[in-house]
Amino acid sequence: MEEKRSIAISVKGVEKIYKLYDRSSDRVREALGLTRKVRHKKHYALNGIDMEIRQGECVGIIGTNGSGKSTILKIITGVLSPSKGEVEVNGRISALLELGAGFNMEYNGIENVYLNGMMIGFSEKEIDEKLQDILDFADIGDYVYQPVKTYSSGMFVRLAFAVAINIDPEILIVDEALSVGDVFFQAKCYHKFEEFKEMGKTIVFVSHDLSSISKYCDRVVLLNRGIKLGEGSPKEMIDTYKQVLVGQYEIPDEKEHESLLHDEDIREKVSENARKKKEEKKKKAEQGVNPELLEYGSKKAQIEEYCLTDGAGTKTTAIIKGQEYTIRMKVAFAEDCPAPIFAFTVKNIKGTEITGTNTMVEKAFLEPVKAGCVKEISFTQHMNLQGGEYLLSLGVTGYEGDDFTVYHRLYDVLNMTVISDKDTVGFYDPESVVRVV
Repeated sequence: MEEKRSIAISVKGVEKIYKLYDRSSDRVREALGLTRKVRHKKHYALNGIDMEIRQGECVGIIGTNGSGKSTILKIITGVLSPSKGEVEVNGRISALLELGAGFNMEYNGIENVYLNGMMIGFSEKEIDEKLQDILDFADIGDYVYQPVKTYSSGMFVRLAFAVAINIDPEILIVDEALSVGDVFFQAKCYHKFEEFKEMGKTIVFVSHDLSSISKYCDRVVLLNRGIKLGEGSPKEMIDTYKQVLVGQYEIPDEKEHESLLHDEDIREKVSENARKKKEEKKKKAEQGVNPELLEYGSKKAQIEEYCLTDGAGTKTTAIIKGQEYTIRMKVAFAEDCPAPIFAFTVKNIKGTEITGTNTMVEKAFLEPVKAGCVKEISFTQHMNLQGGEYLLSLGVTGYEGDDFTVYHRLYDVLNMTVISDKDTVGFYDPESVVRVV
């Protein structure tokens, strides 16, 4: 029983199937039983989704448009029913889904506050006690007495979020709602979000803002075309999601192959290969190279060498804050590339992208490259990051017609240590000149 209480949301084998018809008449004929022929095609918005969210977790759900993110949230909140599978929710849910869900457009703001509160299970007296906090958070003035159909999208989301966040839910469901409204309101929403995390509330968060996913989520679920591709740390899932975006993700082969390890010679060979791999990983780690780096691309161009050098040109992975340093890579081209783009990105150890640039942004190289060529690229800058550990990613991409193509990417390939005797607030040092008179 104790284990069951620790689970806030349980999703088992959930499917959501929609029937697609070529013509409206086919839908009518099938519904009335006027045909024996199946006239629809099945579309799986969700296909066999399993997921458990524990009390106090903040879980992010990411994926491309049409992957099923909003559908699974609607099923969890009861807006939709699954075609198959089971969903169990332990706790009072407050959901902020698509704009307008749960609001009566003819009612004014105050009436909608009471309507939403009672739908969730609050009494009128309880809503009375929370009303002022809701109105203060929404901060839309006398518009609360006007029908919500007259609201701008900004005012609408202010009120919707104020209701969702101030009725003290045990589980908060948010679908892309934090990206609406002005910058000050967004900041207020994120501050409330952090308060919820500190209070140990359960949060399920869908967003295309990968920085927010990385910052707030304990765990991330990755969906694609209704299928769960995986779940894990924000950094791991965000890196995989980026592969999906450029069509470079390969579903692992789960088939078990018959083993020949009963043969003594083969066992010895496998053992020797494992030993060599272990030594190679250890050597890479000692050089600051990630032995488990994520690598993908078409390999029309390939990053063959890379390193960091300090101001004196010495290879290193430790840079003193304030000094000049250079990111270098050597790229070999196996095929003609119309206009390759060379790039780097710096992330912290949680996977948040902090800075980076590329040759297209810098307008430094916009030329075609022939097969067989080798290019040496260097990015030189001063180190303004705070002291700590960072991860460097490198890439060669480009546009072939209108299509964005990844030739070669190396995620988190190098560790970069910044040595500092003065750390300011945030990610980088603004190098302020201070004067007091």
